[in-house]
Amino acid sequence: MSNEKLKVLAVVGTLHNASIVRTVLLNVAERFRAADCEVDVLDFQAEPLPLFNPDTSYKSENYPALKARVDKADILILATPDYHGSISSGLKSFLDHFWHEFAGKLFVTIVASHEKGLTVTDQLRTVARQCYAWTLPYGVSFNEREDTQEGKVTSDALLKRLEMCTRDGVVYGKMLAAQRRADIGGMDAGFLARYRKK
Repeated sequence: MSNEKLKVLAVVGTLHNASIVRTVLLNVAERFRAADCEVDVLDFQAEPLPLFNPDTSYKSENYPALKARVDKADILILATPDYHGSISSGLKSFLDHFWHEFAGKLFVTIVASHEKGLTVTDQLRTVARQCYAWTLPYGVSFNEREDTQEGKVTSDALLKRLEMCTRDGVVYGKMLAAQRRADIGGMDAGFLARYRKK
């Protein structure tokens, strides 16, 4: 297995200034950093991403730099509020910009919800499957009123869940990243052979 540092792109799927989604995601990002991962945080509040338009988005001046960040990532941590049982528009626009770049990578999902976030987590799993990515076999969901206070994570149960998802993200992220590199760089007839440069 490669000793190359695991690269993580943590996507803040909210524009709300006081959102606890950002707080929880940054907590997880620090945990991945502490596990010796290289972490890049994409926050649409600081780096606005226009609504995806297939006619213009790929030609925008910001697209090549963002694509390079997605290409580089081994793991994508996707955090979103639950809006009517669905993901936020900001996160949806991000996901719409890419698909080819997600193949063989790991999605780690985090959802702020009063309803356990099950439909949102399922939607993110569907996106992963459609884009040939992997997900952890569980998502992390939390309730702002029960799990946080004054912008901090206060629930022991949530803290344990974040510790678990970091551990599993690192372990399985490394396995998948190593296999992805081997498949793309090799000669075997695996699924990722189609991603080899010709």
